[in-house]
Amino acid sequence: MASESVEYTPYQPLALPPGVTAPLPRIFGSVARYIQGPGVIGYAGHYLSRLGFTRCALLASTRGQQAEGGLVAQSLAEAGIATEIATFHGECSRQEIHRHVDALRALESPVDGVVALGGGKIVDAGRAIAHRLKVPVAVIPTLASNDAPCAAVSVIYTPEGITEDAEIYDENPALVLVDSAVIARAGERYLVAGMGDAMATWYEARACARSPHGVTAFGGRPTLAGTALAELCARTLYEDGEAALHAVRQSQVSEALERVIEANTLLSGLGYESGGLAVAHAIAQGFTVIPEVHHHALHGEMVAMGVLTQLALESSQEEAEKAATFFAAVGLPVQLRQLDLAADNTAQLNEIVQAAMAFPFIGNMPFTVTAESLLRALLEADRIGCGVSR
Repeated sequence: MASESVEYTPYQPLALPPGVTAPLPRIFGSVARYIQGPGVIGYAGHYLSRLGFTRCALLASTRGQQAEGGLVAQSLAEAGIATEIATFHGECSRQEIHRHVDALRALESPVDGVVALGGGKIVDAGRAIAHRLKVPVAVIPTLASNDAPCAAVSVIYTPEGITEDAEIYDENPALVLVDSAVIARAGERYLVAGMGDAMATWYEARACARSPHGVTAFGGRPTLAGTALAELCARTLYEDGEAALHAVRQSQVSEALERVIEANTLLSGLGYESGGLAVAHAIAQGFTVIPEVHHHALHGEMVAMGVLTQLALESSQEEAEKAATFFAAVGLPVQLRQLDLAADNTAQLNEIVQAAMAFPFIGNMPFTVTAESLLRALLEADRIGCGVSR
C-alpha cells in the first residue's frame, strides 16, 4: 500500500507571487456536466461515452449492484464501455479506498474512469479512488439527501464509522447523473434531510460573503456566482419543498420534486463550495461527537439545527422562525430532543460546542464566535423550535 504522502496531497490555496500582497482570489469550482431527469440512469453509457470513458470501475454496494447497478452495467455494455465491478463494503475509510485502488491497479487493462453509484459514502469513496488512480469520476446518486455528488471533497472515516479527515481535490466530478424517478422511490426522509443540508447553503454563503475574511473550501473568497446559486437554492426550497415532499410520498416525479432535487444536489453543491461554510455545518460537526446523534441522525437533519443556531447567533429572529416553520412542516428537527439531546444536559451541550468551535470554517462569520455565544445560540434555536412545533 502506497503512503498517503504519495497518494494524496491536500489542496492548497492559490499562492500569490513573492512580495505581492493582495486579497485572496475568488475561486469558482463546478461539476463538468450535470444531467437530471426520470429514466436518465438507463442512458448512463451514452453520456459516459460522450465524455471519453471506455473502461471503467463501477463502485456500488451489494444492494446497489443488484438494483440500479444492473441498469447502469447494461447501459455501459450497450455503449461499448467495459466494466469492472467494485463492491463497496460500507465505510469510506482509507482501508476501503486502498483496497479498491490496489485491485484496480492490478488489472491487466487499466480503467480510465470510476463510476460511483449510491449514497454519500460511496460517492466520497469513488472520488478518492479516482483521484488516486488519476482518472475522472462520474457520480450517479441514488439519494438526494445531501449536496455531496457535485463536490470536490471526500469525508474519510475510520473503519468504525468515526469521521477522521476530509480530502479536497483539484477536480470536481466529470459527470453527475441524477435519475429523479430513482430519487422519488428512495423515501421521504432522505429528500427531507437533503433540504436541511441545502437550506444551510444560503445562510452560510451569506455570512461568508459579509465577512472580510471569509474563505471557501477552495481556499479563496466566495464568488458572486456561488452566492447567487446559494440564494436560489433556499428560495427554491421555501417555494417547492412541501410540494416535493408530497410527490415523494406518492413515489411520483413532479416539477416541484425536480426543482428540489436540483436544489439539494446542484445548487447546494456549487453554492457551498464556491460560497462558503459557517456555523450551521460547525454545529452539525459538533453533533457527531455524541454517539446517540451520530448513529441515528442524517447529516442534513443535524445541519437543520445548525441553521437555526446560526440564525439565532446572528439575532435573525424573523428568519430563524421562518426556517424553523419550514423545517417543522417537512419533518426536520427543530428541537434538541428530536436529536435525542436534552437542553439541560450541560456537559453534553458543551461537548458539542467545543467540537463545533474546532470546525475550520467557523471563522467565516462576520463577527467573532465564542463557545459561550455559540452555546447561547444553540439553546435559543431550541427555544425557537419549541415555539413553532407546539
